[in-house]
Amino acid sequence: MKGRPLIVWTVGWLAGASLAYTFSGLHLYLVWTGVTLLLVIPVLLQRTLLRTMLILWLALTMSGIYWTWNDARNVTELPQALAVDGTLLHGSMLQVEGVIVTQVDVDGDRADMQVRLQQVKMMDSAGSGGASPVSRSLGERVMVQVKLLAKDQQTEAAKWQRGDRIKLSGMIEYPSTARNFGGFDYAAFLRTQHIHWIYKVNGIRNAEVSPGSPWGPLTVLRWNDRLRTVLGDKIEQIFQEPHAGYMKGLLIGMKDDIDPETYSQFSQLGLTHILAISGMHVAVYVGSLLFMLSLFKVSRERSLLVVMLLIPLYVLLSGVSPSVVRAGIMSIIGLYAARKGWLKDGLNVLAAAALLMTLWNPYYLLNVSFQLSFLVTAGLMIYIPLMNPLLRFLPKRIAAAAGVTLVAQLVSFPLTIYYFNQFSLLSFTANFALVPLITLFTLPFGAGALILGLIWLKAGKMAGWLIELQNDVIFKLIRFMNGYPQFVMIWKSPSLIWIIAYFILLYLLLYLAGKLMGDRKTRLPIQREADETAELDGIRKVTSGKKLTLAANRTRAAFVGIMLGFIFLLYWEYRPASYYGAGLVQFLDVGQGDGILITTPEGRNILVDGGGTVSFRRPQDAWKERKKPFEVGAKVVVPLLKQRGVHHLDAVIVTHADQDHAGGLQAVLEQIPVKAFMFNGTLSGTKAFEKLMKTALGRNIPVYAVHQGMKLQPDKHTEMMFIAPESEAVEQEEVPIVKDQNHISVAFLLTMNGARLLFTGDMDKAAEENILSLADSRQAGAVQGVSGAGAFVLPEGGIDVLKIAHHGSKSSSGDSWLDYWRPKAAVISAGVNNLYGHPHAEVMQRIEDQGSELYRTDRSGEVQMLIRPGGIQIRCMLNPTGE
Repeated sequence: MKGRPLIVWTVGWLAGASLAYTFSGLHLYLVWTGVTLLLVIPVLLQRTLLRTMLILWLALTMSGIYWTWNDARNVTELPQALAVDGTLLHGSMLQVEGVIVTQVDVDGDRADMQVRLQQVKMMDSAGSGGASPVSRSLGERVMVQVKLLAKDQQTEAAKWQRGDRIKLSGMIEYPSTARNFGGFDYAAFLRTQHIHWIYKVNGIRNAEVSPGSPWGPLTVLRWNDRLRTVLGDKIEQIFQEPHAGYMKGLLIGMKDDIDPETYSQFSQLGLTHILAISGMHVAVYVGSLLFMLSLFKVSRERSLLVVMLLIPLYVLLSGVSPSVVRAGIMSIIGLYAARKGWLKDGLNVLAAAALLMTLWNPYYLLNVSFQLSFLVTAGLMIYIPLMNPLLRFLPKRIAAAAGVTLVAQLVSFPLTIYYFNQFSLLSFTANFALVPLITLFTLPFGAGALILGLIWLKAGKMAGWLIELQNDVIFKLIRFMNGYPQFVMIWKSPSLIWIIAYFILLYLLLYLAGKLMGDRKTRLPIQREADETAELDGIRKVTSGKKLTLAANRTRAAFVGIMLGFIFLLYWEYRPASYYGAGLVQFLDVGQGDGILITTPEGRNILVDGGGTVSFRRPQDAWKERKKPFEVGAKVVVPLLKQRGVHHLDAVIVTHADQDHAGGLQAVLEQIPVKAFMFNGTLSGTKAFEKLMKTALGRNIPVYAVHQGMKLQPDKHTEMMFIAPESEAVEQEEVPIVKDQNHISVAFLLTMNGARLLFTGDMDKAAEENILSLADSRQAGAVQGVSGAGAFVLPEGGIDVLKIAHHGSKSSSGDSWLDYWRPKAAVISAGVNNLYGHPHAEVMQRIEDQGSELYRTDRSGEVQMLIRPGGIQIRCMLNPTGE
């Protein structure tokens, strides 16, 4: 780092911001003191490091102060402006006036945009303004969501533009926070954009929009929006689906229209970076411009200047993502240095770009695109010189491509598994084979087809047809490679310490490997025939033979040690989560539904239900469907399973076929290996559940119909006794269709490390009474079950935890049921402000009468129970008991 103060400063700057983000108050001061003391140690060992350590310390300190100052100012002004407490403002009706500052996104029955507020006033219960407006320019942004009530409102909302003035009447709310451990925190995400409120408007009748100033700070951005829309529409005319959405993402960074299935296929192989405008696209853009200017005999200096001026236009046109901003800044700095004839240093240019971006917006540091873009770029600059000597056995061009691909994969791996929790072993092959093809052909020729289409649509379509043929080949190759799910590895999110250790060991591993190869190459002439090397061999023996051999042995030993350490590091992170003899029951917050993950003391994973998004939409309301509708299985359950390192599920139990229990399991079966699928032995007659069963059978997952009296023993510390449903359905040759699924829900008693937990699905009071009737015959010995079931005896009451049936509906959890089981704690899984009013007040009173401690996912978020032989430790994502 000597002679590169900018790099040292940037490293310290990013480190200081990271520490200030992670810690606060006294903890931040203590960490800063500790880091300061650590930086003194190298100086004591080597005085020449004083300047470097001082630069590092100054950057770290100033960055921490800068981050803290910026973060402290990132607060809402609305409560103070309206003289209302923030908690009281949540859910209030407001009239606001402001300016639309982003492009309006019309999707299904909703139009989303950001609005910079200028006037706000409270509304009274009658819906009229009840207070004087706050007229001063607030400057605060809110996320506005306009619910569209009719299809023609889509057309009206699509006319709204960035820079338009807008007057709205609606309700203001806090954004939702993470409701599961490690779940997505929407409020934190919006805060990085300086947004603290969501403003909801019911219908465009409550919105008045008028044109804004024709000239102003937003004018250029409004023009850019129009241009992007025109280009997007033209791409749709040139290409057929799914090519149109794919090419829109590839050419101008509009990813919202990419076919979800296509995006998923790219994602599984680690190819989504192709669909995000980044350095690759900027390099093609810059190279194409320089080539075209050279054809017109434009001088080198003038060409560089022209391209420098055009780069910001491309950054705007492609959507201004952090990755393209980074590439744009680096390109401008690099071209300017080339024009001045300065010595180019890629790491210094990269450091300058990172410093400029985080000075402009410190929250860039938290952006995944920013992190991956800078990490991969820096990794290529640092690790490529170490990788190249290892690939000398390959032809030069192949070695160069393989080196870049391999280093990019190795460097991006830690962040890939941290954020996305999966990695395909075929990712290198896919990137090595497809990225050059897309970069050298699809991207430039696609841009050419777009330009042709703007001039003459028919010519653009002809060129587009040729590109579609190539795309079809690429899509088929991707589908083929994705046809081997066994190559996809699921990883839990690693710690920062693990990531740092990974990069250190990787550097040492490549360095020592290159040194070993260099030593081997040095000794090659000595290993020829004796008569050719006698004199040289003699010199080697007399002078430095022992020293060379000793040094080589030391290098070899160090390489083996580092290699073993690297393998152990990967193994340690990949291994399933261990709770050191404890079991873990996790009541996931899946909204209005059930989703429970059981991990036994020996690491068996059992998923009970998977939630599901319930829709009551009629066929004539198909226009309301969003392009990528929220599905709880794909958006909540699967990401949480992967994040927690669930490599496979030993069993999936669907208690019954209702959508709020079974719907989310479709995504689970498609993305997580499952060893057994267990259900109540009936179908519901819905297409969704039929698809789920076909998926299970199509993936060769053993399917079992659960019935009363069955037992499952996942490990020696765990037993599951099924107490429902009764077994009439099992005796039928064909699987019956039963519309009322609640009555035949699967229910089982889990015994783990001595604790007893009862899971009940959505069973109703009639099912409860049927089960309780078995208790009356216990003294007689047993109740004879069906053939193969043996004698079933209802377990005795007195349990530790009861999962309250049917989300706390009054049709379940009767007094006699609660009296029999006498639970010490009860858990209700229900959605916030659900349409059914769950949990019902009667059920709440019954639970209170039992003296049970109550946990509700609608108030507490996810509820986790760590079960040790000595007792149960409970923690909740939100407030402890929801009170």
